[in-house]
Amino acid sequence: MYPLLFRTVLTRLDPEFAHHLGAIVIRVAGTKPLASVVRRFTAPASDQGVDVLGLHFDSPFGVAAGFDKNVTMVRGLGALGFGHVEVGTVTALAQPGNPKPRLFRLVADRAVINRMGFNNHGAAAAAARLRRLRGARSRPVIGVNIGKSRVVAVDDATTDYVRSARLLAPFADYLVVNVSSPNTPGLRGLQAVETLRPLLTAVRDAAGSTPLLVKIAPDLDDDDVQDIARLAVDAGLAGLIATNTTIARSGLSTDTATVEAAGAGGLSGAPLKERAEEVLRLVRAAVPGDFVVISAGGVETADDVRARLSAGADLVQGYTGFLYRGPLWARQISRGLARGR
Repeated sequence: MYPLLFRTVLTRLDPEFAHHLGAIVIRVAGTKPLASVVRRFTAPASDQGVDVLGLHFDSPFGVAAGFDKNVTMVRGLGALGFGHVEVGTVTALAQPGNPKPRLFRLVADRAVINRMGFNNHGAAAAAARLRRLRGARSRPVIGVNIGKSRVVAVDDATTDYVRSARLLAPFADYLVVNVSSPNTPGLRGLQAVETLRPLLTAVRDAAGSTPLLVKIAPDLDDDDVQDIARLAVDAGLAGLIATNTTIARSGLSTDTATVEAAGAGGLSGAPLKERAEEVLRLVRAAVPGDFVVISAGGVETADDVRARLSAGADLVQGYTGFLYRGPLWARQISRGLARGR
């Protein structure tokens, strides 16, 4: 039913507006007593649980950052069967993001281009919402992805990240430093090892006992991927997320005019699958076995999740697949993993 709804209705709506409508449905799914009813239908099998980062995840499959920017859908996404929700990207200062339109579907490629620009309500607002979720009896693991505030100069990025970490780490199950979004000027330059080392060290200290990870771009050279992976280990981080969206546009089925009309931004979805798998293998080869690696990018099916786990991922995340697969996506993944045993 969802594919028909997507083709006949949702594709006619502005993508960002459609996301807001979907968010309403997800929030409703997380309310009492509906959440417990939904959960009976969507919950992963008990033997799909994994222990990572000192935490228990009901499923290895979770929601990547960018879907729930303002910590408003966590309960609903948990009810829908996701093992974890990575909220954000959150910045120290509230910001509106880039001008609209800033989200574009490439339906023929099962992909999305976004240049949202870290639109969010800011770290203080996110911390207040996370505080209310901490004591919830039934909730998924909550990661918090933090980025640089747009108005803050790149030279002052470390102070900005530390401010977010201090506000958010006490209420996060794990924390992620995002230096890989293509939609904040100068941000990806922070992935240079000489710049990244002091930033990660400072945020690690601010995060205290909360596990800290770093998220990298798929557009890095292979050598740079492994250098950052080794740096993350040396800096005492708990793990790494590979990968963010890509600025590449090669190999797309969507006509060139449509792609060019969408303009700049990060591409996510099925076209990212091959590179995301390559980066996962590069990272896993460069780090110890107990270093946590989370794989994201181009994940659509249970077979995709299984392949990432087999390639060395401890957890797997998705985002764009939700748009094309619908609200029962996590259930489809869980059932597919169970059948594959």
